[in-house]
Amino acid sequence: MTENRYDSVSDKAQNQNNIMKYTIKDSVFTNLFQDKKYLLQLYKALHPEDNDVTEDELEDITIKNVLTDNIYNDLGFTVGSKLVVLVEAQSTWTMNIIVRAFFYLAQTYYDYFIRTRQNYYKSKMVQMPRPEVYVIYTGDRKARPTEVSLAQEFFDGMECCMDMKVKIIYDGEDGDIINQYIMFTKICNEQVALYGRSQKAISETIRICKDKNVLKEYLTGREKEVANIMTLLLDQEEITRSYIESEIYEARLKGHQAGLQEGLQAGKTETAKRMLNTGKMSCEEIAFLCGLDITQIEELKQQMNDER
Repeated sequence: MTENRYDSVSDKAQNQNNIMKYTIKDSVFTNLFQDKKYLLQLYKALHPEDNDVTEDELEDITIKNVLTDNIYNDLGFTVGSKLVVLVEAQSTWTMNIIVRAFFYLAQTYYDYFIRTRQNYYKSKMVQMPRPEVYVIYTGDRKARPTEVSLAQEFFDGMECCMDMKVKIIYDGEDGDIINQYIMFTKICNEQVALYGRSQKAISETIRICKDKNVLKEYLTGREKEVANIMTLLLDQEEITRSYIESEIYEARLKGHQAGLQEGLQAGKTETAKRMLNTGKMSCEEIAFLCGLDITQIEELKQQMNDER
């Protein structure tokens, strides 16, 4: 009964996941900052000293689902000579986020050279915008470094030809767009804890955020769109959880079956040894009675003779 339940969960999760990954395009993170009004607020939160920059100077160069088929939480844009890359890390922290940002930056530069028609195989030096890489971390973590280094974390700080430094943002400044987005994610997590992965959790998240003036303008104008994005995200997380659960169960079941098979094989071998010790039966007879191959019995007999 249990086996059938997990089989159905596994099949359902696999089928739904195959459909889901082609329908999800953006997270709330990327959807929010596709609007230049909010993208400008984001840039000014990162560079409050740059008061004169306008929306027209911002160019969104976010990579559209190049590195993954799932929810896409990475953002890229240029402002003058700057190339700004932001990666969102949600509930679970991992230093692999630096590697993800590294690949994202490399892909962004590749696309940039193609878009600007610069040939890096020619002798003329290409023009590159100066990179700034940030991680917006929305989970809970005791250690809160403001910056992490690829070389420090992955190469023990040894001098090498490759490094990249990533600035970590945990809260933003009170009331700025980064702070509001992080508050939105925390309110969402609280409502999911209360109501599970349900429409109630989504509607309560949006209601509370609007009441607290958290992304209020954005949520008011795109409430249905945001609700749909959140529904797909929560569904995908549940599908992924169910799929992993079923995979673990099947792995354990296979391991159990392998253990039974190994035990059965050991029992056959031990019985064959006892029969050989009597000296009253031929190898052919023992092989037939034990369900083993004749060559296995002959090898076992030779091994026993060598040990004597």
